[in-house]
Amino acid sequence: MKPRIEVVAIDCLMVRLFDVIAEANMPWMLAATQRLREGFGAALVDLVPSYTTLMVHYDLTAVSPAQARELIDQALTDLQPQAQGSGQCHVLPVWYDLSVGPELALLSQRSGLSIDEVIRRHSAHEYQVFALGFAPGFAFMGLVDEILATPRLNTPRKRVAAGSVGIAERQTAAYPVVSPGGWNLIGRTPAKLFDRERDGYSLMQPGDTVRFESVSHADFINLGGDDTPLEAQA
Repeated sequence: MKPRIEVVAIDCLMVRLFDVIAEANMPWMLAATQRLREGFGAALVDLVPSYTTLMVHYDLTAVSPAQARELIDQALTDLQPQAQGSGQCHVLPVWYDLSVGPELALLSQRSGLSIDEVIRRHSAHEYQVFALGFAPGFAFMGLVDEILATPRLNTPRKRVAAGSVGIAERQTAAYPVVSPGGWNLIGRTPAKLFDRERDGYSLMQPGDTVRFESVSHADFINLGGDDTPLEAQA
């Protein structure tokens, strides 16, 4: 690992730790996050982790650009990865059905797998939460089985229901709120992914892991799920 520091703005630097997305990156990203928070202290305005980078936004009245670079260098010196399993593991119930996951058929066709096998493979893996973004509580997770990897839709939907579970390339995610979106939808979860009353607002944080659990329609409804078909919500 050879970290690189890139200028984003007069008070913001991007620390690039890796060039390739991989689940093995996360222990290093979490360790770097902790070191940077400790190093900058009250001078840190925000720290945004992603798949391979950490964006460091600092208080320019407390730290100069040169001092910020020095703090980053100090934080990354002799960096050691955090132990695996330091984050929370979330189990999200999902009702996989064509009425709420219309791209199930597309994934089946592209992969040559039955719809049941698509569902089994998606729900068999424990996914790493790499980053939050796009919408409040939207967690980018990966990596999905290569055979399920599918490009985003050519034309994004204007309205995707909250709780919709989708795939884009080798990423998977669940929409926390109603929003536009171009991911391939395969089901819906009743889990509340974003809550203003929750500490940190988002159910999931980078470093957490997620497992999707296939549930019946009846269980989905009992858990508070909305089974309104996607077309009816457009």
